[in-house]
Amino acid sequence: MAPPRLVVLTGAGVSAESGLGTFRDKGGLWTQFDLADVATPDGFARNTDLVHQFYNARRANAAAAVPNAAHVALARLSMALGDDLLLVTQNVDDLHERAGSRDVVHMHGTLTGAVCGVCAHRWTAPAVMTPRAPCPACGRPTTRPDIVWFGEIPFFMDRIAEALQACDIFVAIGTSGTVYPAAGFVAEAAAAGAETLELNLEPSAVVSDFDASRFGPASVIVPAWVDEVLQGR
Repeated sequence: MAPPRLVVLTGAGVSAESGLGTFRDKGGLWTQFDLADVATPDGFARNTDLVHQFYNARRANAAAAVPNAAHVALARLSMALGDDLLLVTQNVDDLHERAGSRDVVHMHGTLTGAVCGVCAHRWTAPAVMTPRAPCPACGRPTTRPDIVWFGEIPFFMDRIAEALQACDIFVAIGTSGTVYPAAGFVAEAAAAGAETLELNLEPSAVVSDFDASRFGPASVIVPAWVDEVLQGR
């Protein structure tokens, strides 16, 4: 299979208009917790109940959310380009899939997944997870959300690196440019010769690394960009 010619990276800004907050939102879910307590392996070891409560709340928020125009536009792009597009997301919600995108690469895991911390068995997460729930495979009460926490290695890095080296165009949508390794994808793609574009509500921390940028609500600028891509085919 030939590598994709277009790689799109999405971040929290794509889902913000669906009611899912970003790290920087004032008064949002993230501001109520210290990241070291709820998004690190050490935090999980210290207070497993708290971490499960946090992700139960995130899971409920995501389940109640509805894909917005940006998700729908990217789904149109996915259906039109097929294997010529690799859609990589830092988001752990499933709004891309519910909008119709196929083969979405969740580099930070998904809220809909559960994993055993001992045997690594994976299964669909229930709406509410507890520290005492046994793993379906080994029976041990060592379940955790199938989420990549700070200090852990993101998923699918080999596949993403191969795509970045081979793509013609790299686009980052709704990303802060502060979380690595994703923040470094633009530099990798540019070094390999790809054109680079940032679509964002406001400039990211790495906006100067892009060839071009457009700013505005994702529900406005993403559909407009997708229309341009599809009209130019």
